[in-house]
Amino acid sequence: MTSTLWNLPGTATARPPLKLGYTLLHLALLGSFGTIVLTLFAAWLAVGIGLTPILGIGLIVLVGLLAALFGLARFEILRISGLYGIEAVPLSWPQRRGPGFGEYVRSVGRALSSGRMWAAVGSFVISCLLGAILLGALESSVHFAVLSFAPLAGVETVPGPLSWEIPASQAPWMFLLALAGAGVAVGLGFLHRSITVGIIGSLARETELTERVRSTAVQREGAVRAAEVERTRIERDLHDGVQPRLVSVAMTLGLAHQQIDENPQQAKELVAEAHASTKSAITELRQLTRGIYASVLDDRGLDAALSAVAGRSHIPVQLDVLLEGRYPRVAEAAVYFAIAEALTNAAKHSRAQRCLVTVRVRETNGQPRLWARIEDNGVGSARITPGGGLDGINNRIVAAGGTLSLDSPAGGPTTLEVSVPCAY
Repeated sequence: MTSTLWNLPGTATARPPLKLGYTLLHLALLGSFGTIVLTLFAAWLAVGIGLTPILGIGLIVLVGLLAALFGLARFEILRISGLYGIEAVPLSWPQRRGPGFGEYVRSVGRALSSGRMWAAVGSFVISCLLGAILLGALESSVHFAVLSFAPLAGVETVPGPLSWEIPASQAPWMFLLALAGAGVAVGLGFLHRSITVGIIGSLARETELTERVRSTAVQREGAVRAAEVERTRIERDLHDGVQPRLVSVAMTLGLAHQQIDENPQQAKELVAEAHASTKSAITELRQLTRGIYASVLDDRGLDAALSAVAGRSHIPVQLDVLLEGRYPRVAEAAVYFAIAEALTNAAKHSRAQRCLVTVRVRETNGQPRLWARIEDNGVGSARITPGGGLDGINNRIVAAGGTLSLDSPAGGPTTLEVSVPCAY
């Protein structure tokens, strides 16, 4: 089935498929059985209202009617989405947000105020009315077609629709009326498509826009959290690593300055010590900046950057990277930092003997995604905790519009999978 969304931001405007034969069949069935269903629902409503004064029994009947209407609306959304290829989310009963009868009543109230439900019910009612008109038009078309062929059978007069006699000479007009009836039936098919696609399609657009807003909010929150975690990490690394080392260098050089006249040999040793500490500080700064920005990622791509990460890892890493060309930097950076942080966590906490990193490009719902899996044979029991390394990975991936899944049972192994959109 080809699914198409109409007038959504970022999507091409397209007309729904015609499917005239299926549309007429739907209308015929709704004209026959849909009117019966509507009659039963009207009787159900009347019984519920009539029984309400009797100890409120009618309220239970009306709640049942509401549930049945929800089912009818769900059926209508599925019917139109299947008929015309609309990617519409099925209707679902509002979930209770807590225990107790009061919360159940509030969920009924939310269901009663659901605009999607009433719009879908309205679409069903309109379709039933169009179906009833369609059956009348087809019946008239067939009747007039029979009348138009009466002269061929030698019949001079034939009974008309209202039991009057029609001369055989009027046969051409009867044929035109038969064509008009068929044209009305076809027009009703087009009208049904326009109305129902307008209603159900608008629901699909509303749901899609709501989901995009939610996804954007989640991505923004992930980006903010990722930036906060990264800032905290940089501050911690500077405060606990580079800053004390630079302070030590300054103190050592100060001692060397005091000894340079009285004890030149001691001063030389202090200067050599300061020089070694300075090189260590430069190495730490280089590692720190590599965690913020990987120049090799821009220069040589994700494959080369991961090779550099694997080469620096404290545990053996087997790389299985199969990529063609370059991908958006946001996607490459998210996957790169996720893998680098995962390997760092594995070296610190997992007691693993080896790691396997697999990177591929996969198609999901027609969209390419940069997918990576990091496996280690460590002790497992890894969890995502606020402010931790895995939380930082998750924030980066979410900020890039991707997803993360973690499988780490006690005793291992640990498997981390990330997937990030990478379409240009």
